[in-house]
Amino acid sequence: MAQTQQYLTQAIRTAVLGMFATCLGNSALAEPAHGIAMYGEPALPPDFVSLPYANPDAPQGGRIIFGESGGYDSLRPFILKGRSVYGHRVYGYESLMGRSWDEPFTLYGLLAESVETGPNREWVEFTLRPEARFSDGSPVTVEDVLWSFETLGTKGHPRYHGAWKKVSSAEAVGPRTVRFTFNTDDQEIALIMGLRPILKKAWFDGREFEDSGMEAPIGSGPYVVEKAEAGTSLVLKKDPDWWGADLPFNQGLHNLDEIRYEFFSDGGVAFEAFRAGDTDSNREFNAAKWETAYDFPAIDAGDVVKSIIPHQRPSGITGFVMNTRRDLFKDWRVREALIQAFNFEFINAALNGGSQPRITSYYANSVLAMAPGAATGKVAELLEPFSADLLPGTLEGYTFPETDGSESNRRGIRTALRLLEEAGYTVQDGVLTGAEGPVKLTILLRSGAAQTSNIAEIYAESLKRLGIDVTLETVDSAQYKERTEVYDFDMAYYRRGLSLSPGNEQMLYWGKDGITNPGTRNWMGMDSPAAEAMIEAMLTSESQDDYRAAVHALDRVLTAGRYVIPIWYNPVSRIAHKSYLKFPETTQMYGDWIGFQPDVWWSEQE
Repeated sequence: MAQTQQYLTQAIRTAVLGMFATCLGNSALAEPAHGIAMYGEPALPPDFVSLPYANPDAPQGGRIIFGESGGYDSLRPFILKGRSVYGHRVYGYESLMGRSWDEPFTLYGLLAESVETGPNREWVEFTLRPEARFSDGSPVTVEDVLWSFETLGTKGHPRYHGAWKKVSSAEAVGPRTVRFTFNTDDQEIALIMGLRPILKKAWFDGREFEDSGMEAPIGSGPYVVEKAEAGTSLVLKKDPDWWGADLPFNQGLHNLDEIRYEFFSDGGVAFEAFRAGDTDSNREFNAAKWETAYDFPAIDAGDVVKSIIPHQRPSGITGFVMNTRRDLFKDWRVREALIQAFNFEFINAALNGGSQPRITSYYANSVLAMAPGAATGKVAELLEPFSADLLPGTLEGYTFPETDGSESNRRGIRTALRLLEEAGYTVQDGVLTGAEGPVKLTILLRSGAAQTSNIAEIYAESLKRLGIDVTLETVDSAQYKERTEVYDFDMAYYRRGLSLSPGNEQMLYWGKDGITNPGTRNWMGMDSPAAEAMIEAMLTSESQDDYRAAVHALDRVLTAGRYVIPIWYNPVSRIAHKSYLKFPETTQMYGDWIGFQPDVWWSEQE
């Protein structure tokens, strides 16, 4: 009887526990995983041997030399002050998890051996690998992780602040495990936490985190700074004791022993250095130049080869951004007039032989692009609450004007003048005049950007036909960065690459905080409740269909906002490089983007 009673008691206890587990949901009791995806499960199993676009048998050694325009003056890449080198940040410092660029948004363990989330991703836990080390041999600790997150989120570059504001608590829950609990419903935030760089807390003892300087903090990445001459060159050397060399995630990555950056006054000088053999690789964004300028002896001899890299990523937005903090650009009709005056077909023919496709929306060339015509279905439902405040074309459909290709662009100029008149401007004695007097406009350009300057010069002639007094102001890269960080410009050349998994960063790009806060990507100064609502819908979507609908709706708000005069995009990437520099035949879906060069490249130089 006692045995029977004990059995029944145990059975009841098991049943109750089972019911409790069901109420909690499967995710709450899930085992820590090797990876995490925005939706569904990671494509790679726990025992994967390498990323699908990497060559795990790639030879090790060799170097690559890049030619860069401009310069740098800081080895502190995590703050707003100073100009740092992108490669130093991404190859010198690691995050808890690493991104696979062959999946829209999936992460696999890097510094962390596992990740676990709550049933609704209301918290996330990362467990550090016991072997994770900084370049000085010291272990990466939970204390380093917690300090890095809080410091970056409060004192670092503004790009880190938004995610930290969504953290209600950060704590150690084990000797190698940290937990972040969130104060908002956000399906992406758990993944964002996995991508924050981890810094060595002890290195900053006695140093101000916000100070710029030429002393590099200690990191855990595959490369360390070998030599740095501000504004001239930077040499990154492969750490021979790099702790992560044997991780499956890193097989076929970071094969080169040295990455060198040489800085030149402008893009033209950098290209001549490449022609002379002083640098090893050159990206070409001008399709016409790709066909005509790459005819030097090294090409003929086969020492330099031309590679075309396909991709499936969005076009992003590239062109001239209008700063709506300026009174002139507050009226959408003025912005539309300036778009009408931009003679894209003529400029494209003059500079590219007409070969480059125009950007039609921010997410063009991808499954995230808005559909032509009127909004329907879920997209229309998302936008409808804001219909009274949406600009014309958002719901009905908006397309950029197409000119007849002639230099005069009479139709576009007529339309522009009509819109300007509607907005309260008149042409008096050949001068466009408003309530504040003659209209004057300055376009800010960066020195050395020859093609951008050519576009601006042609465009300026069109604007003068409207009676606008146009000034092209060219400044060096340091001044350009300083001016654009604080939005000190009328119009400026603007370029934003966008991914197939947009998320929290979109608020940094288009959120209203960027109107006054320096250092955001919101150069246009847009203040759109509709855009912020679409971003929120993206972050809280529970299905891929709902997520895509939210991005389609955001694309409509951005495009019909008429903030940027778009130019062209490259449906492929073009890289000329030394023939001994190789890359895998299978490339990631993003093509030549983050994680491609020099990440998966190797050298076969004897």
